[in-house]
Amino acid sequence: QVQLVESGGGLVQAGGSLRLSCAASGRTFSNYAMGWFRQAPGKEREFVASISWSGGSTYYGDSVKGRFTVSRDNAKNTVYLQMNSVKPEDTAVYYCAARWGVGIKVTGSHEYNYWGQGTQVTVSS
Repeated sequence: QVQLVESGGGLVQAGGSLRLSCAASGRTFSNYAMGWFRQAPGKEREFVASISWSGGSTYYGDSVKGRFTVSRDNAKNTVYLQMNSVKPEDTAVYYCAARWGVGIKVTGSHEYNYWGQGTQVTVSS
């Protein structure tokens, strides 16, 4: 089992920045690729970003490419999502997820084994 807890969400103005954190506990964090997803009201869960177990490879959804950066610190069992130049359409609940397996271009939520409870991000215009 891997337990995931997100933090760092909140209210931010359009054009601003926010950094989300996801702290992991349980099984060896560095064995898992990690992903970030988001879900806005009335919409399906959307892939945001993923990062390999080592942190050496990353992959982004088209809607956030060039604005968001995913990183991880395996010594701290934590993965981060740096959100820059945020837009009102970035408003959603953000979830981190862990996946056992190789490859990072994995965008389907069903491919991930463990999930956090989510943190709300609201971008005001």
